[in-house]
Amino acid sequence: MVQLHDQTLRDAHQSVLATRLRTEDMLPVCSKMDEVGFHSLEVWGGATFDACIRYLNEDPWERLSTLKKHIPNTPLQMLERAMNIVAYRNFPDDIVKKFIYHAHKNGCDNFRVFDALNDLRNMKVPIETALKVRGHVQGSLCYTISPVHTVERYVEDFKKLERMGCHSLCIKDMAGMISPARAYDIIKGCKDAGISIPIDLHSHNTSGMTGLSYMRACDAGVDILDTSISSLNGATGQPPTESVVAALRDTEFDTGYDLDLLMDIREYFNVVWRKYGHLHREAAMRIDPSVTTHQIPGGMLSNLVSQLEQQGAADKYEQVLKEVPRVRKDFGYPPLVTPSSQIVGVQAVMNVKFGRYKRITNDTKEYFRGMYGRPPGEITPEMYETILGPDWQDQVIEDRPSSLLKPEYDERRDELDSMGLVGKPEDVLTYAIYPDIGLKFLKGEVKPEFTSDQLPLKKPEPAQEVVKRPAYPFQGRVRVNGRVHAVDMRSEDRVIVDGKEYNISLLFPREEPAEKAPVDKPAPAATEILSPMLGTILNVTVSPGQKVRGGETVAILEAMKMENDIAAPRDGTVQEVRVRKGEDVEEGAVIATMV
Repeated sequence: MVQLHDQTLRDAHQSVLATRLRTEDMLPVCSKMDEVGFHSLEVWGGATFDACIRYLNEDPWERLSTLKKHIPNTPLQMLERAMNIVAYRNFPDDIVKKFIYHAHKNGCDNFRVFDALNDLRNMKVPIETALKVRGHVQGSLCYTISPVHTVERYVEDFKKLERMGCHSLCIKDMAGMISPARAYDIIKGCKDAGISIPIDLHSHNTSGMTGLSYMRACDAGVDILDTSISSLNGATGQPPTESVVAALRDTEFDTGYDLDLLMDIREYFNVVWRKYGHLHREAAMRIDPSVTTHQIPGGMLSNLVSQLEQQGAADKYEQVLKEVPRVRKDFGYPPLVTPSSQIVGVQAVMNVKFGRYKRITNDTKEYFRGMYGRPPGEITPEMYETILGPDWQDQVIEDRPSSLLKPEYDERRDELDSMGLVGKPEDVLTYAIYPDIGLKFLKGEVKPEFTSDQLPLKKPEPAQEVVKRPAYPFQGRVRVNGRVHAVDMRSEDRVIVDGKEYNISLLFPREEPAEKAPVDKPAPAATEILSPMLGTILNVTVSPGQKVRGGETVAILEAMKMENDIAAPRDGTVQEVRVRKGEDVEEGAVIATMV
């Protein structure tokens, strides 16, 4: 018999609906899902915590406790990113311990603990803490393809996780690229090595071969398979629960689940899928065997499409996919899973938009310093110098990253208490993990993108590539279809857009010529420091009148969930600051001016 771990309420909508499924659209079907007899249901962790407070104006802690009330019999699981918890950086031990305690208290039974780099040092504290609160601990290793990720390495690390006290193990194939042969070899290798605890295989449909891999996993003795209801499936989702149940029926691996009950659940989620039609993306629905090359996981793939659209760079999708494996090799072959997938993916976007390593995110720098853990493979000295500079050897750490971080919980609690915003202990954790968006959420300043009763939303019609002809003379920026273009009207007939010259009648509709205004000789212009991407200002580090050196940070921008320094292009004096902390800015927005 093989059991199933269903991920419909977490990874399924993270993979195909940009993590936007609201709690009110989960609750009506919970009792039926509780009847099936699943090994467990994944309902929390991953990107759901972030999405709840950032886009849905939902309290993730309330979601967990509410789901537990509606699903009393089936164990509920969260995906826990080791020392990253549910975010994109390492946290000190006290935050991790408090989080796991409150997660268990609010209804989380099982903890799937993984580290993006498979650095077991980062998994030690969450595993020990989850064991202490009497949770089920599933030690997980991220599956990837590289010269350093061999079957033998996986087996040895799984043996170590068993010795660390884990109740079960998981091969986490987040990109859906595990081959039938490799699935068989790793699972059979673990069984032959004497590993006695259950082994779970997690995968996605992306490559098109996952069904075959699941069957070979069964042959090798797998105990648990990850699936999701077919309605929320697609290529980047998991193999369909109903199909796997039907395929294993009348075999030695038969799950024993009621297919009629599963079909009722499927019908419910068919309605949900139609309600969320504005989030459907063709790229997330198609089988893509190229995943074995770029190795981008399902959740990252669907979010990458959305993020590129927000940045006005959807046309660069294929270029980014080709750049990702090049960046990954430069980074020492990290598995592409949150947060390393985000770090590598955003750096790939930066490389495509601005040139290779012309702009380097703060998170890339932290990765190279070792603040996410030990890279699986070697990184060349040349790459270290490119990212960190000539003194890179003095910046790289060898210790467990979180051991260098001071305790945070009490400080965050006091900060929040001084603002009168501590409603419950969990609020302190929300603020500690996501200080900026968490604070907005706790203040009631987050507006939901939509509520269930507003669905379905009408998909916006494609914008026409036509804008009002600027009055001559004009020099500035025009936003069309979400992209910002630099426009310079050199004459009434010719215009330069993004550095290329066009006949103006090809770009703008003809209209009566505006009265020509007298042009005075312009005063020497100040240098504008522009936002390179759409995002949110996390901090402003300069003030008017302050002298700055070229390369010095003037503001920190959060774009695509990563932090980016916005630097002064030259030595000078700050003349004006035009943004404030917490402000959303467009690509090309003026952050500050300097003379």
